[in-house]
Amino acid sequence: MKGESNKRRCCSVTKLTKLGKSDLYVNPIGLGTNAVGGHNLYPNLNEEEGKNLVRTALNNGINFLDTAFIYGPKRSEELIGEVIKEIGKREDVVIATKGAHKFVNDQVVFDNSPSFLKQSVEDSLKRLQTDYIDLYYIHFPDEATPKDEAVGALKELKDEGKIRSIGVSNFSLEQLKEANKDGYVDVIQGEYHLLQRDAEKEMLPYTAQNQISFIPYFPLASGLLAGKYSKEDTFNDLRSNMPHFQGENFIKNLEKVDQLHPIAEAKNAEIAHIVLAWYLTKDSIDAIIPGAKRSEQVLNNLQTLEVQLSPEDINKIDQIFK
Repeated sequence: MKGESNKRRCCSVTKLTKLGKSDLYVNPIGLGTNAVGGHNLYPNLNEEEGKNLVRTALNNGINFLDTAFIYGPKRSEELIGEVIKEIGKREDVVIATKGAHKFVNDQVVFDNSPSFLKQSVEDSLKRLQTDYIDLYYIHFPDEATPKDEAVGALKELKDEGKIRSIGVSNFSLEQLKEANKDGYVDVIQGEYHLLQRDAEKEMLPYTAQNQISFIPYFPLASGLLAGKYSKEDTFNDLRSNMPHFQGENFIKNLEKVDQLHPIAEAKNAEIAHIVLAWYLTKDSIDAIIPGAKRSEQVLNNLQTLEVQLSPEDINKIDQIFK
């Protein structure tokens, strides 16, 4: 967590950082792999290029891979398993995967029941070609299962050595509290970025107090916080329905992002690096998992570790997006 000696609030993060109460140590810049075999999420994916993303990450110091059953479905886990077997050194890789999705009559439902989660872990182990998973998340909450019972099933798997740590994803604060009743949750993954800061009100204080790492998804708000869009840009994909990309809201968000240019230029960095580095100054945000579709993007994300934000920089960014 942030108070430990291996995290430095206002300077370049160069060491591995610990996830929650677990014994997992990761590069603070991980790799989100929904574009590795995620054929149901992105059209026309090239699987060999997806495998190259994983190779590039592992060969350049990224040891934290984030995948899920639903990426593909199944295919992302399979491709990652192939690359890790090819490269070897399984013990040097921290694999996070997720389960909860179940297909019933071609419809997706969420299932957190102990029996389903235990079977999901067994299935993921086979696809990943490994005998343990470093971090296993309940991907989405269901409506029926008490969350402490669901986490209790994962604790049994942890005791058996099949998983090393326990995570939840997309849980509300109340659901997280129920899940963590016995103190077993190490990590939560949820939406958080400079344009969506609700987690700062109660979620981040709770995770910091309870030694739970918070890993944000959509850290660059689908590219909006990367500083590469202009008001002339239009979108005909999933971004077209996102509130941050709508009309006057889109224009105002672009104006906020533009205010990051002087900070980025002063540090010879890109706006995306500034944004990602800012997240790593927040209590309990110990790692981020930006995605990539090309190997050069994987390497580019790593440049975040070279950014040193002063207290003044951190405050200025905070005020721009208050």
